[in-house]
Amino acid sequence: MSNLPVLDAGTLLEIYKKAALIRYNDMRVIKAMKAGLLMTPYYSPAGQEIIPSALSVNLNDGDTICTIYRGTHDMLAKGFPLGPLWAELAGRITGSCKGKGGTMHLTHPESGCMVTTGVVGSSMPIATGLGWSAKLEGKGHVAVANFGDGAANIGAFHESLNLASLWKLPVIFICQNNRYAEHTSFANSTAVDQLSKRAAGYGMAGVTVNGNDVDEMYGAAKIAVDRARAGEGPTLIEALTFRFNGHLIGDAAGYIPKDEMASAKQNDPFVTLRKRVLVDDAASEEALDAIDADIKARIEEAVKAAFDAEWPDVSELKRDVFAHELA
Repeated sequence: MSNLPVLDAGTLLEIYKKAALIRYNDMRVIKAMKAGLLMTPYYSPAGQEIIPSALSVNLNDGDTICTIYRGTHDMLAKGFPLGPLWAELAGRITGSCKGKGGTMHLTHPESGCMVTTGVVGSSMPIATGLGWSAKLEGKGHVAVANFGDGAANIGAFHESLNLASLWKLPVIFICQNNRYAEHTSFANSTAVDQLSKRAAGYGMAGVTVNGNDVDEMYGAAKIAVDRARAGEGPTLIEALTFRFNGHLIGDAAGYIPKDEMASAKQNDPFVTLRKRVLVDDAASEEALDAIDADIKARIEEAVKAAFDAEWPDVSELKRDVFAHELA
């Protein structure tokens, strides 16, 4: 891509901090699962750290995001605090949903993390509604819908893009195209070679970028966010990436060719980002090591607090489900 906004050293370092938080937190979750401390479905975002990190440096506190079950990285990048996150993963009363949402339903409206959905593609109509709300309020806020390439083939994708474009809503649709919809390859499930081409059918801006390239992802996100804040309507960003694990932890990913997986890991976007920070002299190796150590310490603090907390009382079982208990 050309004519992209320039990524300065300070912003590059902020992106690194978010990506490092995502990578180390993911490693800690998997470690806890293998130790039998967490018993939950978990969809690792390893390999997809750059997309939400490069996006979120363009967002402010009043902006909102929605994501799907593979969305822990989106939430952390936006600002979901570690304490309530880990307590929620562990099912404790101090979790953001009192331990009743778990990995599939992470929610923290205070930081703009509105919802993690367990239904494929349902982030899009919710974000479209948040975009409508933002437009009515007139404060220049934007809403982001994260989803995968499989979700781009459901009806809600088309309905959301059509309405958002018709009403010029400040919504950023980000398809994190990791090339596999559960166990099915992109080539075997999608009729177009680039999902961004579908934007033209709704009269809205659309672009395909290398989501693992920090410059391309940052630039595309900044242009889309600026356009939305200016009242010029939504954008569809197809961010190409790859996931380093099966659909969820426990899936051996035998349907992904070994050479394809090996190539992706050899070009690990987090490792590439760290090298880029050093080459640009945005921070020294010692400074990055200190940042990493601080992140890992904060994660361990959140883990300990989570497992020290109480379980929800049985009286919480139906609370927050209905406005008034029905029976």
